Amino acid sequence: MTLRDIFKFREVPESETSKPFLEHLEDLRWTIVKMAITLAAAMIVCFTFRSTLVRILQAPLRDVGSQIGTLKALGITDSIVISFHLAFYAGIVLSFPLLLYFVAEFVLPALTAVEKRFLLPAILVSFALFLLGVTVCYFWLLPKTILFFFRDTESLGWAPTWTVQQYYSFVTRFTIGFGLAFELPVVVLALVRFGLITYRFMARTRPYAVVLIFILATIITPTPDILTLIAMALPMCLLYESCIWIAWLMERRSSKSITK
Repeated sequence: MTLRDIFKFREVPESETSKPFLEHLEDLRWTIVKMAITLAAAMIVCFTFRSTLVRILQAPLRDVGSQIGTLKALGITDSIVISFHLAFYAGIVLSFPLLLYFVAEFVLPALTAVEKRFLLPAILVSFALFLLGVTVCYFWLLPKTILFFFRDTESLGWAPTWTVQQYYSFVTRFTIGFGLAFELPVVVLALVRFGLITYRFMARTRPYAVVLIFILATIITPTPDILTLIAMALPMCLLYESCIWIAWLMERRSSKSITK
């Protein structure tokens, strides 16, 4: 989607004068500034609780037990660099509703009064789906994945020795990626709501969507193994399938309201 496509959503009512393209770019700049300030503030908060974050993210290692020993810090600056990385990802989670609001405020400023009433619930639902994806990954998929790789390493006669850099990179990218994957229904249904895609289009292009989902999962997953790829892509495929039927219900409801 290009900037001009985005600005199509920003068309003001006919009674008002449309802004020049450069003014839209100025709006975009301030949106980015507000998002950056919000994320920076959330990062500062999360950085002050970095010890708590470390304990939370190392909790999945309990399934492996004491066999893994302790994570190894190989770099002199690892404690600060990794703390900033953790604060960044935790800041995304903490500020996610506000970030969504700023994006919606920029893309959809000319909503009707009825549509604006649904904006806050839509943001809350989106945030809930994001948290659901993070929670499912953290409590169910992540421990099983870590245990699998630990046992697979041992089966080859190697001693699993993981560094803090590798471990936290894997955990944060995996959990945040899974949370973002659960945003698929919101994105698809928003496109349906604005008439950019239809139920028939989604059903007809299902095979292509599955391929794109696996490509996206390949980019998101922190490791190239097939099991992690499937674990990431399969829920996204199921979510996309559910979106098809929800889109069908939305179109059916819309057609009924028109006939009445």
